[in-house]
This record gives sequence, structure tokens and C-alpha cells, in this order.
Amino acid sequence: MTSAPSACCPGVDEFFSQRLAYRELQTYRRRGPSRSTKKLINALLKQDITGWTLLDIGGGIGAIQHAVLDAGGASVVGVDASKEYLRALQEEALRLGNRLRTSLYHSDFVAIADKLDTADIVTLDRVLCCYKDLESLVAASTAKVRRVYGLVYPRGSLLSRLGIFLFNASMWLTRKEFRTHFHHPDKIHSLVAAAGLSESYRANTLLWQVEVYSR
Repeated sequence: MTSAPSACCPGVDEFFSQRLAYRELQTYRRRGPSRSTKKLINALLKQDITGWTLLDIGGGIGAIQHAVLDAGGASVVGVDASKEYLRALQEEALRLGNRLRTSLYHSDFVAIADKLDTADIVTLDRVLCCYKDLESLVAASTAKVRRVYGLVYPRGSLLSRLGIFLFNASMWLTRKEFRTHFHHPDKIHSLVAAAGLSESYRANTLLWQVEVYSR
């Protein structure tokens, strides 16, 4: 697991703690991926991805990575600003026998994007809302896509905005540095389209928008 300084998400290691990472890992082992992640995985696996590569940005405990490898993917690269989630991901990859096909980086993705190869699939599952500089993140990530680009991010609904406001208020009250950010779906669509990608799938849950784009 390669490490580099992370400046994208202040307070990320305080919030995404060892306790939170392993709680999510245990939930994944019992129930599988979250509903929104499962929708994204199912959309990706509608096509034959045998031999494809994946770049998973902010992939948490690696639900997408494990699914892609299980479906015949050749290899995955995971980049995450949380060292505790990367440790949990590494543990699960070892348990599933996927570690030799998995490369992990502890870093701000934008800071190391130029050092990473392109991939057939690039995914950002609940990552855009952790990143204030949306334009830089979308530009750097879409530049790595050879075939398919998958996103999960907060819907543009009042409920989603209220959830972000309340979450940030709780962070402020508990004196934690980490914050989430609302980015309007229209702006996200515009940035992705400008990178030459076309939407091929859209679904949602109560709070999350799930989208897949193709090159």
C-alpha cells in the first residue's frame, strides 16, 4: 500500500476512523454492498468486463473492487484518503484472494492522478460530496476513463441538502474538521459531458443518485 500526503479532505482520518471502517466492513460481510453501491455494481456488470481494469477512487472497504474482480476483471487500483479504510480494504482483499490483483494508494487522488494509468472503468462511489473542488476531481478522474465512468453522489433533493446541512452542523458542534459538500447534479452532468462521456444509466435511492457514463 503506497502512501502520499492527502490534502483533499481535511479531517478525513479523524472521521473515517478505524472503528467506522471495520463497522462498515462487518456490515458488508453480513449484507453485501449498500443499496446505492449495489445499483452501481449491477449497472457495471450488465456488460462483459472480463479482462477489464478498474480505478476505484475513494472506494472505502472495496465493494466495487471485489465485485469487478469476481466478475472477471483483470486488476484494480484503489485510491483513498482514509488510511483506515484502505487497511480494511486490504484485509478483505486478502480474505477473498484478490490482494495480488489490487494496488492501493493512500492519497488525494487529484494529487497523484498524473502518475496513474488509465482504466477501463473509473468509479467514485459517494466521493464527490467529500471533495470541495469538484472541477479538479471530475477533470482528473474522467481523464483516466477508457470505457465506463460510474458515480454515486447526493441527489439534488431538499432532503439530501438538508442531510448535508445537518451532518456538517454535527461536525461543527463536535469540533471535527471534516465536511461534506453539495454539488448540483446539473453541474456534474455538464462537467462529465464536457469530458466526452455520455450517460448510459441513471437510478436513485432516497438520498443518492447513481449514474454510469460511457466513452
